[in-house]
Amino acid sequence: MRKVAAIHDLSCFGRCSLAVILPVLSVMGVQACPLPGTVLSTHTGGFGPVARTDLTGQVEGTLEHWQRLGLSFDGIYTGYMASVEQIQQAIQAVECLAAPQAQVVVDPVLGDHGKLYSSMTQEMAQAMAQLCTHAHVITPNLTEAAILLGLAPDALLGAKGADVALELSQQGERSVVVTGVTPEEGYTGAAWFDRTTGQAGTTVAVRAPGDYPGTGDLFSAVLTGGLVMGESLERAVGRAAHFISRCASYTAAMGSDVREGVLFEPLLPLLLGDGLAMDDRI
Repeated sequence: MRKVAAIHDLSCFGRCSLAVILPVLSVMGVQACPLPGTVLSTHTGGFGPVARTDLTGQVEGTLEHWQRLGLSFDGIYTGYMASVEQIQQAIQAVECLAAPQAQVVVDPVLGDHGKLYSSMTQEMAQAMAQLCTHAHVITPNLTEAAILLGLAPDALLGAKGADVALELSQQGERSVVVTGVTPEEGYTGAAWFDRTTGQAGTTVAVRAPGDYPGTGDLFSAVLTGGLVMGESLERAVGRAAHFISRCASYTAAMGSDVREGVLFEPLLPLLLGDGLAMDDRI
């Protein structure tokens, strides 16, 4: 069974980070091995001050133990990091634990809506850019793409994304998926460049009302699961985009509190087998 090391935070309430990553990977047939760097009482999007516990020391000990066991992983997926030290630990994990044909997916969590997150520093942004050099696939939103390119965080807002993906690919050395682009009114999308084929494109899905936290984590988890199970980048991006669209539409119809994220649990069966058709906009 294929294994993915998921290096991320754990928010104990609100659907994001490891709370969505673990069930998604599991239903897609992948053994998900969590490596949380921080535990938070809730995510930081609207629930007020959070209680948080830094697990940097635990991460160090876990990496050492896994190396002694001789473990290797078919995928390594990294997301939110709370410090430069944790980003360096993620680099260590990639260097020491990735199997020869592993898929290394880095979601460079730095900011959104044209701004750095309040917990991020310029030093962390530089360290995250270094982590991205170890990735086979990176999944920035437009704000994060601008930061990685050395631009102002709001410089690419409204961009279509295809040229951005190519520019971030390091002359075709890594695949890039730029999320949160708006290809046409009423739709959302992800612009991508595939290093294995040299092809680029934009995947389009219906945009549901509401701005839900955790959808970036959900997208990257589905993408990672698809890639580890042998799907092409285009197919994996399509599966992820349409799953998010379905989940957001279902959540809007149910009238759930936006702060709690999308109601993905009832829709997990859509990820079984061939999953969602890439042209499915329902």
